[in-house]
Order: sequence, then C-alpha cells, then structure tokens
Amino acid sequence: MPFDSERRVAEAAARAAAAFIRPHAGRLSAADLRAKGVHDLVSFVDEGSQRIVLDALRAAFPDDVLVGEEGADGSIDLDTGRVWIVDPLDGTTNFAHGVAPYAVSIGLRVEGIGQMGVVLDVAHDELFSAVRGEGLTVDGVPTTVSVTTRLDDALIATGFPFRDFRYLGGYLEAAEALMRSTRGLRRHGAAAVDLAWTAAGRFDGFFEAGLAPWDVAAGVVLVEAAGGEVTGLWDGADPVTTGGLVAAAPGIADALRAATAPLGPAYRRTCIERENI
Repeated sequence: MPFDSERRVAEAAARAAAAFIRPHAGRLSAADLRAKGVHDLVSFVDEGSQRIVLDALRAAFPDDVLVGEEGADGSIDLDTGRVWIVDPLDGTTNFAHGVAPYAVSIGLRVEGIGQMGVVLDVAHDELFSAVRGEGLTVDGVPTTVSVTTRLDDALIATGFPFRDFRYLGGYLEAAEALMRSTRGLRRHGAAAVDLAWTAAGRFDGFFEAGLAPWDVAAGVVLVEAAGGEVTGLWDGADPVTTGGLVAAAPGIADALRAATAPLGPAYRRTCIERENI
C-alpha cells in the first residue's frame, strides 16, 4: 500500500507521544505554562511530545522536511517536496485544565497534497488513521463519514475565534444561521479531533477559521479519505495553508458551505491584512 511505512511510523510516534502526555493531564502548575501568543499556551509537555514525534520521523525519513508547531519556521514551503506537519498537543488549553479532548496530530503533505494523516485522541486513546484513497480506520476498524443528507438533522462542530477577532462578525453570522438550521453546534477546543470525529461520522460537519497548518493537516486527510469533502473558505483557498475550512459529509456539504458563506469574505480580509502587517 502507498505510504504504508509512513503510516506505521506516524502511528507508533503518536502512541509514544500520547504515553508521555497522558500522565500530565490537568496536573500542570501555573509555572509549567507559558503564553506564546494571545490565549495560546505551551508547556514542557508540548515540547516533549514534539521531540518524541520529530525524532521518530527524522530517524525513519531523514530527507523529509519536518514542521512542528513549537518553534515552527513560517518561511518553510509546505507545497514542495515531502513535508511532515505535526501538532504535538492539539488542545493545550483543554489539556492544562484536564478537559478532553486533546490530541497528537501528524500529517504528511507531498507536493502540496495531504497524503497521510494520523490523529490520536489522547484522552480517549483512539487512533484515527488514513492514507489518501485508502479509507479511514479508527483503532483499525474501517469507518466513513455520516450519511446525513439534511442540515436540519446535522450536528456541526466549530471553533470560536480566540486570538484574532477581526472576522468575528462573519463568524457570528454563520454561527447564528447554523444554530437556527441544525440540531446544534459543538465547540470542543481541538480542531484535529473535530476533524477526526467528522471523518468518523460523529459530527456531520465542521467549520473554523484562524487555524494553523498543524491543526488541520492530518484531519483534512482523514475526512477526505473517509468520503467527506473539505474546502477552504473562499474559491481556490487551501484549507491547510489559509487556516479556514468547511469539512462535511457529502450529503450536507453544499448546505454547510452556504450557511458558513458570511465567514469567507471576513476571514479573507483578515488574511490579506495579516500579510500586509
């Protein structure tokens, strides 16, 4: 199978990192946490998990480019060659408070296309794993996106803006539309898990903006491998590099994109402004 060895190494690395993370959940002191940005925490657990994952990937694939959230170099080209994109602890704020979910996320992008993704939900010890075109497994069991065809029957996941609020108006407009037209919105605080649960059919769709490549690189592969659709927030936008996306089961994908349409222009303006800063 294509990317079989990459998948096995990523799965093993995720499990090793999770074993390191798990004992510290909800047990960090204030001194263990540092703010690396607005409402953005990091700890020795994030850094230790990243070392475990990157060391495993470097040993197995020494010629590949490795990008981890902690200390990431924003100048790295994610569209050329083989690039591993790693979030060693997605949902650090949840983790620090002892609140699930939080996860290890490992994605492989080749020439700008996500080819392999692994997300390990640490708190629930569930492994979501996929290779493009080969389907999704959850703890080794093949799984697909939901068969929901009506937005009125859908449960949708999202993430609130928490660092940059310039697109908040567009987000709130989209959120209100979905509050009125779905069974409900859920915000769990870990985009990698939201995407994994969408891929596994637990959520019918997910949308968010303001994310980083390591938040979504693996999860996008999971959703698409499981038969779902993932698009950026405007025509031609790459969900991974722009950090804004809509992911959904095919039966509600068009309706979810329509409901979240107000977010696209607002977030695109924010991205343009950010590039000009």
